[in-house]
Amino acid sequence: MSDSPALLVSDVHKRFRLYHERPSSLKERVVRFRRARYDVFWALSGVSCQVNEGETFGLIGPNGSGKSTLLKCIAGVFKPDSGRIETRGRLVSLLELGAGFHPDLTGRENVYLNASILGLSRRETDRHFDDIVAFAELEPFIDMQVKYYSSGMYVRLGFSVAAHLDPELLIVDEVLAVGDEHFQRKCLARIGRLQAGGCTIIFVTHSLDLVRQICTTAAFLDQGKIVCMGRPDDVVAAFRQTIHEAEESEEHEERGDRSVRIDRVEVSGDGGLAKEMFSPGDPLTLTVMVEADEPIDDWMVGIAMYDERGALVFGTNTEIEGKRLDPLHGTSRLRFVIASLPFGEGNYRVEAGITSRDERRVYHWQEHSAGFRCRVVDLQQGTLRLPVEVEVDAGDQTPLGRPEAG
Repeated sequence: MSDSPALLVSDVHKRFRLYHERPSSLKERVVRFRRARYDVFWALSGVSCQVNEGETFGLIGPNGSGKSTLLKCIAGVFKPDSGRIETRGRLVSLLELGAGFHPDLTGRENVYLNASILGLSRRETDRHFDDIVAFAELEPFIDMQVKYYSSGMYVRLGFSVAAHLDPELLIVDEVLAVGDEHFQRKCLARIGRLQAGGCTIIFVTHSLDLVRQICTTAAFLDQGKIVCMGRPDDVVAAFRQTIHEAEESEEHEERGDRSVRIDRVEVSGDGGLAKEMFSPGDPLTLTVMVEADEPIDDWMVGIAMYDERGALVFGTNTEIEGKRLDPLHGTSRLRFVIASLPFGEGNYRVEAGITSRDERRVYHWQEHSAGFRCRVVDLQQGTLRLPVEVEVDAGDQTPLGRPEAG
């Protein structure tokens, strides 16, 4: 990497018109004597950033934040309404895999067509053709019309063409999320080779782990503005915190007849003190306060924890834990105590509910009862943090390749 900029974006603005009612014919326009009504939507508002040669720059943010619009402005698909974009070196964009493919042409013909659209001469395509087809694993089907290709074959061929152009500046929009797991690994390996060759890469992704894994710098874009930019770990943490705050501010989605109600749910650490930030191995207590206006004896309380992708990571209830609850009239407080939190880094959402013991009747269920964040300080990888002991048997200490004394 160097301090020379491969990309310089200076105060870029881009707007679109959002039409509410647009005449569909000349007659309608003449009869109505009015123009179409629309609002102005600013997809980008004063975006500025610099990416140096050899860097891998990740763009993250919620849907509609302007990430793809920014990439299209960089690639020249859109022209900014104001501001300046400067690029250095041969630019190749992977904004839409297979753009330019014609369904009635064969795979072979589309390789040459697509390569020419992306700026490759026929001689250069001849030189890369065998590697393109081999990477896509389409040797038996290369002379078949692409309209008979599966979506996976189509994607593989499109990526393979674009990835063999030896770019100096590569722009990628979510294409690493397509295809099967085997193909995604090949894509990442190819990206790794481009990085090793000094290629500057700018890409949009919703995979925060991928940003931390392969990026040297990152930016968090929201509502057309850069919220923060810098080290990938810091930018990902800022994005996750924003998501967490947004979820906490959402109105709780609730269901049930509320004959027994959840008053509130609290997350606490050591000593019963309220806490939002935990590390793996910390104790965590979920306290559920409930109340009932009329006496009830058939009831249980359950909790569930979900990660920021909505996947269930843990769930239990008082029946599973062998705690039969006494009849309730008035208020009660229940504590679910986790002695050692095993979760990896991220934001976690807590659901709590009260049902009958057979779960057929729901008294009250809250989908956003509470939340907390887990911060990892060790180097273990994965969703869980587990205590591990490494045992080594002494065994034979004879150095390899050296015969024992006879």
